[in-house]
Amino acid sequence: MGLDEEFEAALEAVRHIDFSTPKVPTVHVSEITIRHLGGLMSAYGLTEGKHPILLEKAQELGELLYRAFDTPNRMPQVRWQWIRSLFESSTYPSERTLLAEIGSLSLEFTRLSQITGDPKYFDAVQRITDNLHRTQNQTRLPGLWPLSFDARALRFSDSYFTAGGMADSTYEYLVKEYILLGAQSDQYRDMYISAMEGIKKHLLFHGMNKGKEDIIFAGNIQFDPESGQEIFEYQTEHLKCFLGGMVALGSRAFGRSDDLPIAQKLVNGCIWAYDLMPTGIMPETLYISGCRNSDRCEWEEEKWLRDIFGWPDGEQMPTNIREATRLIIQHHRLQPPILEVTNPKYYLRPEAIESIFILYRITGEKSLQDAAWRMFHNIEQYTKVKYGHASLKDTRDTRTARLDGMESFWLSETLKYFYLIFSDSNLISLDDYVL
Repeated sequence: MGLDEEFEAALEAVRHIDFSTPKVPTVHVSEITIRHLGGLMSAYGLTEGKHPILLEKAQELGELLYRAFDTPNRMPQVRWQWIRSLFESSTYPSERTLLAEIGSLSLEFTRLSQITGDPKYFDAVQRITDNLHRTQNQTRLPGLWPLSFDARALRFSDSYFTAGGMADSTYEYLVKEYILLGAQSDQYRDMYISAMEGIKKHLLFHGMNKGKEDIIFAGNIQFDPESGQEIFEYQTEHLKCFLGGMVALGSRAFGRSDDLPIAQKLVNGCIWAYDLMPTGIMPETLYISGCRNSDRCEWEEEKWLRDIFGWPDGEQMPTNIREATRLIIQHHRLQPPILEVTNPKYYLRPEAIESIFILYRITGEKSLQDAAWRMFHNIEQYTKVKYGHASLKDTRDTRTARLDGMESFWLSETLKYFYLIFSDSNLISLDDYVL
């Protein structure tokens, strides 16, 4: 971006960071890996190795994080209590580890091995991949992993399945790791294809809407602990917007051209969710009236009203129930076909614009740039404050309060993708870089 002075100032600050001794009792291994370790190596790569301090600090941090793998089965303790590990003979992985925490380390650790020549980092995460691969088709929904993992017993027994928060990046990293390894590992290709088929079969649904747009979302599945019955949730969230980009990238990397229309419909679903809100910004979590196992989902107001109240199909809604449903719509400011906005906040997240950017680079569709510009204009309008950009309390309210928080992914991801989608396509080419 030509921000050389700012970069030099940041570089000087990095020199004074001591990664050898954490200042907190518990190290969140995956968050530290994707933000700090990934950031240091990205800066080192983009400056073509001109600043050795970046690699030095990446190695220092990598050495710290590597110690979290010092467990009997070499699965990391993802919420690593590093002080205790200094005085105990062994550290143990958690019996309840979130899928994203265990599966979101491969890119950064692989890259650290690539640039240092030390294979131990790749070896550490490859052990995780081998366990994910081994169990992938043994779960209740073959191809998919449930939300949590017993990393001590190496067993997936949870009954909740999602591609959203706390699971998302494990799926995202499969295709990206395949590309980063130069297409040398069929294992990641096979795992991606199995996961993609599972997502298509079990999680995708069409969103019902008045504009007759063909839009797709990914819901959730949980199994009733007593009856074992499958319960499908027509829920979407901003975090799930990564799926469109993942599917687009997978369609190109694996020659799965039939998946590209799915990627387009997933991306269009997130654009639609942005455009639907009064602020023009998608909320964190919402439920939508939709259709499973169907090519389309035609608008039916009766279905929307039933779904809001949870009224059974085939039974006539009494007048008082219908009036109560109308009050719910008015009170909660529900636009058709939204059933409920369970979290109306916006945390400056990057997933939607990342997928729009990836799809734009693959298809060249100018409408994607138009959508990105609308999103950027609205985000700038509502989040800009004196010292940066703030998260929003309620995307349904054009007078929404701003929250006192700006996550690091706003700079490292959200603005990056907004910048790149309007830049020359040769700048950070997806043929050369994995983001």
